[in-house]
Amino acid sequence: MSFELQKKLEYVSAYRENRLKVAQEILENPRLFQELVSVCFSPSDKNNHKACWILEFVSYEELIWLQSHLDFFCSNLKFLKDESAIRPIAKVLQLLVKSHYKKDENCIILSEENLQDCIEASFDWLINDVKVATKAYSIRTLYVLGNYYDWIHPELKIILDKDYGDHSAAYKAVAKEVLRKLNK
Repeated sequence: MSFELQKKLEYVSAYRENRLKVAQEILENPRLFQELVSVCFSPSDKNNHKACWILEFVSYEELIWLQSHLDFFCSNLKFLKDESAIRPIAKVLQLLVKSHYKKDENCIILSEENLQDCIEASFDWLINDVKVATKAYSIRTLYVLGNYYDWIHPELKIILDKDYGDHSAAYKAVAKEVLRKLNK
């Protein structure tokens, strides 16, 4: 890893303004982007979760930068284990899927293999023991994907109905919102 990116990540903290500042530095230095993506999927790097935080903020501004990294990004989703890394990546995944189906001139184009990796990761995060924010992003991602894969909505409905009573108010709010759409 370049010393420059490593140094930036060393000083990242969970404070939003701190993460935004480093994301802005990446936006101003796009040459660091590929390395940032690589660090996101390097669990042995002590700053990998911080890189994921930064990638989330960069993706809000320049999601299209991920286009040339999608095969790497999507195929490595299953290797993320740290909750601090998974949550922001689940959000980025939601942004990617929504963009893919938007079909405008700046949309992301996911291959069928990318989409399958997204489906697998989202279901894994939904049924495994991860925090509610990750589950919420996964529910919304799967809802969008289910508009194009007819088997997803029935599976999603089963999981949401089964798990509804076992989760927090935040989970229930998202589940209720999506179940309402699924029951229309």
